[in-house]
Amino acid sequence: MTIFEDVESEVRSYCRNWPVVFDTAKGARLWDVDGNSYLDFFAGAGALNYGHNPEPLKKKLLEYLSRDGITHGLDMYTTAKGEFLKTFREKILAPRNLDYKVQFPGPTGANAVESALKLARKITGKEAMVNFTNAFHGMTLGALSVTGNSMKRGGAGIPLVHSTPMPFDNYFDGKVPDFLWFEKVLTDTGSSLNEPAAVIVETVQGEGGINPARIEWLQGLADLCKRHDILLIVDDVQMGVGRTGPFFSFEAAGIEPDIVTISKSISGYGLPMALVLIKPEHDVWGPGEHNGTFRGHNPAFVTGTEAIHQYWSDDTLERDVIRKGEKVEEAFNRIVADTKTTELTAKGRGLARGLQFAQEEQAAKVCAAAFERGLLMETSGPESEVMKILAPLTITDDELDEGLAVVAESVKAVTSGG
Repeated sequence: MTIFEDVESEVRSYCRNWPVVFDTAKGARLWDVDGNSYLDFFAGAGALNYGHNPEPLKKKLLEYLSRDGITHGLDMYTTAKGEFLKTFREKILAPRNLDYKVQFPGPTGANAVESALKLARKITGKEAMVNFTNAFHGMTLGALSVTGNSMKRGGAGIPLVHSTPMPFDNYFDGKVPDFLWFEKVLTDTGSSLNEPAAVIVETVQGEGGINPARIEWLQGLADLCKRHDILLIVDDVQMGVGRTGPFFSFEAAGIEPDIVTISKSISGYGLPMALVLIKPEHDVWGPGEHNGTFRGHNPAFVTGTEAIHQYWSDDTLERDVIRKGEKVEEAFNRIVADTKTTELTAKGRGLARGLQFAQEEQAAKVCAAAFERGLLMETSGPESEVMKILAPLTITDDELDEGLAVVAESVKAVTSGG
């Protein structure tokens, strides 16, 4: 591994927690160069919702490449992009009675967020944004301006302005009525709040600590935005594409955001791809006003199209994710009940789940103990106090049980001092 230490930047992160050289992967497992197997409860930070190298998607991708299909297309019309748009409209948007125009920004979630913020400002003519405590929206300057984590914000090197944080759901442990402060500063002419163009929110905060917003809170936020003529942006980069069960994480709340950002698992294969969904009346971009060299990554269109055909032609996957999520919740509740030496809190929705440790440093120790036992997990939260799992949605029940047993064993080993 000296080549990485000698040549690669000190900014590298995940590899420090998992110091092996990975070589192959299939489904919910990876193998290192020595043939050791690792069960994956990380799934590319949510970019591999269907696991590693899913066969139907790989088949379509190899067929496309073997016939010299367009790889790089900017925003040119291509058969691959046309098929994706047709399939997305027919199988994702139409069944949900959603009417959105589709923008392809640069191929990352952060770029989708940057596009959404720029567009909201262009639509409204206003500069200010409202974000939420413990939010994470990306590492570029605009996305960082609406991100909560102080370490990540500090990396910007300049003041991050034009955004005001509001309390996320349950930030005050249920002791303060929803939106009390938000409503007050919006209506008080002495509050100094700049009139916001938009509110940006995650329905479940992933990097912020697996914090799920209640359905009624999301509905209340949508109502507040409507009453005050504020655009609502839902960042579904990590929690979309089935992570919470439905394709869009906001479906359960019955709301229709003005703008939606999608990335990570939309290609279905771990290939770079991102979307910005825009209500038609808000599609006020001029040609080329936001662009990117790799916004037309056609192999991702191919796998993204096949992923929709394979997994979203009916509600089978959605129901399975909800069922598996309940299985994880039961397992985590047992761990919480069995752990006597520290306070644990089980959190999450669907297959985005976490265990929050009162002794914050223990979360990282549990992840390290799990890695020693052949399981990949990461931490999240402002103090890395949450042990977070994002297993592939297609993980088998046996694999899920195997991983949950490792989690329980690792928690016990760390909290009991064993």
